[in-house]
Amino acid sequence: MDKIPNLQSLRGITELKYVNAENVTRYRAIMRYVYQQYQKLNYWLKPEQIYEGLLEWDLHKNYTLEQCQIDLTQLAEWGNLTAQHDGERAVTVEEYLRKKFRYLLTPYSIEIERMLESLESIRGYGGSLEPTLFDTISDTLFKIRENAGEYEPAKALEYWRLLFSSFQTLHEASVDYIASLQTGMAEDLMATDSFLLYKDSITHYLQDFIQALQRRSYKIEGNLHQITSGVRDLFLGAVVDDEWRIPKLEQLVTKEQYLNELLDKWNSLSRWFLGDHDSISDSVLLERATKEAIVKVVRSAVRIQERKRSNISRKQDLDYLGKWFYGIQDLDTAHKLSAYVFGLFSARHLQGEDSRESDSKEMSMWKERAIPRTIRPRNRKRSERHDIKAVIDNSTLKEQFRDAFLIKQKQELEFLIRMVDTGSISISEFETIRELTRLQLLAWISRCNASSTNSFQTSEGVKIELSHPPDKERALLHCEDGTLELINYRFRFVVINRKAWTDQVAWFNEL
Repeated sequence: MDKIPNLQSLRGITELKYVNAENVTRYRAIMRYVYQQYQKLNYWLKPEQIYEGLLEWDLHKNYTLEQCQIDLTQLAEWGNLTAQHDGERAVTVEEYLRKKFRYLLTPYSIEIERMLESLESIRGYGGSLEPTLFDTISDTLFKIRENAGEYEPAKALEYWRLLFSSFQTLHEASVDYIASLQTGMAEDLMATDSFLLYKDSITHYLQDFIQALQRRSYKIEGNLHQITSGVRDLFLGAVVDDEWRIPKLEQLVTKEQYLNELLDKWNSLSRWFLGDHDSISDSVLLERATKEAIVKVVRSAVRIQERKRSNISRKQDLDYLGKWFYGIQDLDTAHKLSAYVFGLFSARHLQGEDSRESDSKEMSMWKERAIPRTIRPRNRKRSERHDIKAVIDNSTLKEQFRDAFLIKQKQELEFLIRMVDTGSISISEFETIRELTRLQLLAWISRCNASSTNSFQTSEGVKIELSHPPDKERALLHCEDGTLELINYRFRFVVINRKAWTDQVAWFNEL
């Protein structure tokens, strides 16, 4: 269940008044200066220090120390600053007569300034898709289950921080990245010709994330299923004990309240991967959203290509072709030219009575008498009722497609394993390869050339780098279905994610 807010959490936030007050620029300048000094470990500041700092910014004309003191008093009343009496000895009569204070940021104000600072740098949704976070979450859950309540001091707290920070980053970054593809700016980009340069890289990026999500999320689900409520309670209790071993001058919550907060966060993590009896898991929703994003990218690219093709004038080609047909005297030659130019026309199946006048197989279809056939017009009238037919069982066909897909996956992974063992290889060093391997190599070349770094990382955790020969040397790539001439590229294979690569090799050996 979602956490139910209390009345205290729904109170009016007086600490936010300075953001929209009448003298907002003065208040915000003071708060930003005090916050910057806080980051430099200068905590308690005198009014004179703050005033001199604001004068260096030269934001307000005719700003006096008395006005600065009034603004500081107001910020202290709103709860943005903590005022403390300054007990230093007065040097002048004015200092003796004036009550002196020094000021410190409150915790609320620190978080507000952090938020405002981050808001200033926002230029869009941002986000990213990090498949490696699935491995981090899975490995941490396995360690929690393996220790089963027997944790070294501070180890449970380390596991919890790593687990929840990885989960939070995975959720927020992935959701933000998918949302960035739905913005108006993204829509405008997907309608331009320049989008074709990004289409392949975005599509492969999304596909790699989906493959990682499908292959590794089951480990997380398995670990969550095997962590019983008893093991979970022992772990969260150890986290609370580790947290309470850290000396704190302020304890604003009790152990029971902190334990309930941890339990709510654990339930949200479990619900994200497993779902509940009322709804499906968020991981499934993320997978669907990613697939829809791929479809959107592909459709946008197709629309751009169709628009470009529609704008191409074929006047000269058709004029040349018409003169070619006009100059042909033999009908058979014209038929052959038509077949070469237009290819196979889209077939339409029309019914009719076979009333041939001759049984000779040598007789051309062009000499046959036409068979009239009445075609019903397309209208909105309801068609005749037909008998309902049973659904065709395609399970055998699906199994055949699945087996063919697994064979293809195994062959591609086998070639990748061989390349990782080789480390580095040029096009000219390849022996005769299969058609599937040739397509795999061309796909790697395309993805590397589309990247600004001439490299990309596969879903198996392997980084593939492509280097161009300095003299644009060309080489022949011998394949089973022919020979291809291209630039003598050089590939370099480096395992970046050792865990993902080990899992893939183990899966390959099991097949």
